Amino acid sequence: MTTPITIDIWSDIACPWCYIGKRRLESALETFGRNAANPPVTVTYHSFELSPETPVDFAGSEVDFLVEHKHISPERARAMLDQVTGIAQSVGLDYDFDAMAHTNTVKAHQLLHLAKAHGLQRETKERLLRAYFVEGRHVGRVADLAELGAEVGLDADEITRVLEGDELVSAVRDDQREAQRLGITGVPFHVIDGRYGVSGAQDPATFVQVLEQVVADRAAGEVVELVEAEELDDIDDAAEVAS
Repeated sequence: MTTPITIDIWSDIACPWCYIGKRRLESALETFGRNAANPPVTVTYHSFELSPETPVDFAGSEVDFLVEHKHISPERARAMLDQVTGIAQSVGLDYDFDAMAHTNTVKAHQLLHLAKAHGLQRETKERLLRAYFVEGRHVGRVADLAELGAEVGLDADEITRVLEGDELVSAVRDDQREAQRLGITGVPFHVIDGRYGVSGAQDPATFVQVLEQVVADRAAGEVVELVEAEELDDIDDAAEVAS
């Protein structure tokens, strides 16, 4: 059996570029998969908190958050959000920053770890991102997360127990420590087959290029191992994260 190509993605629910990047990667995987000779690809999401000090119930709008968090003017904050909204629309996402309930995401990350254990991480990641950026749902409170998790097939009672007890917070911290080891300072960040580090919401063609390079490496008999950040072949995206 052909060994799958692994893509490990560090991201945050409260990261607009992470959702955009997810759509662009999905487009790339569709293109890559059209060649039946290419190996399968597995995607795993890892925890990263852009603003861990954010309260669960942030009192204010997304503009207010950016003004406070980035020390910029309201006009600059609104311009940033308008720009990101336009880019999101280009990949089929209708962001509604006016309805957004800005919140702490540590419990959402715990839910993603629980979903991974049940084979539903991909579906849960999509549900959380859509709830946050498109629907204006709250993704920081246990009750809301239990409802969202149940929508993709998880047990609401189990979600409530795990999140109220912070049973998976250690898994979140492990992901964050690994991000530090790899030198990850912004998200989304993709580690492809343990060798190539792709930073940012890259265009689909860039992801396809890296995946094809992995195939070429394997054909040449090169050994692929997880390496330190300074040894990763890094492809960077300079886009500013509006979060």
